[in-house]
Amino acid sequence: MARYRGPRLRVVRRLGELPGLTRKTARRAYPPGQHGQNRRKRSEYAVRLEEKQKLRFNYGLTERQLLRYVRKARRASGSTGQALLQLLEMRLDNTVFRLGMAPTIPAARQLVSHGHVTVNGQVVNVPSYQCKPGEEIGVRNTDRSRKLVETNLQFPGLAHIPSHLEFDKNKLVGKVNGIVEREWVALQVNELLVVEYYSRQA
Repeated sequence: MARYRGPRLRVVRRLGELPGLTRKTARRAYPPGQHGQNRRKRSEYAVRLEEKQKLRFNYGLTERQLLRYVRKARRASGSTGQALLQLLEMRLDNTVFRLGMAPTIPAARQLVSHGHVTVNGQVVNVPSYQCKPGEEIGVRNTDRSRKLVETNLQFPGLAHIPSHLEFDKNKLVGKVNGIVEREWVALQVNELLVVEYYSRQA
């Protein structure tokens, strides 16, 4: 997957806090670049684009992947914006991050793709795997895998585990109890603007 490898704080300064992308905080509160401090009034399109970019960078998706998720959310019943956030939050890499097994979503993606994470006892190395209620997320039973996760657990990315997940630190096993609720989404984003942005494409 062609994912962002550039300076992360530059993105944080432009879009605001992205807990999934980095744990660092920017020293300057204005966007990067020569004209960062004296930005003019933004158009409606610019505001929608910014919200869409927040989702893209926080969850580490390509444009094509995000468009696919929007189309999938459109087919689901209920609010499209909420369905979109639920699809993104239930990805395996994000679930590993929310359990505290990795400090950021890119670190969680690497943990998954290197085969350190199991779902119901089977190794799953696909970061976009959709976790379902009742599934158990564990760590591969090797010293290297357990040591990696134990080190990460000392410095989790977010302080609180959301209500739809539970985690046993002794066994290093997490369980998905349900679908994530809107108030537990850590990212400050207006999902309706993202849906509006894609209204002509999806």
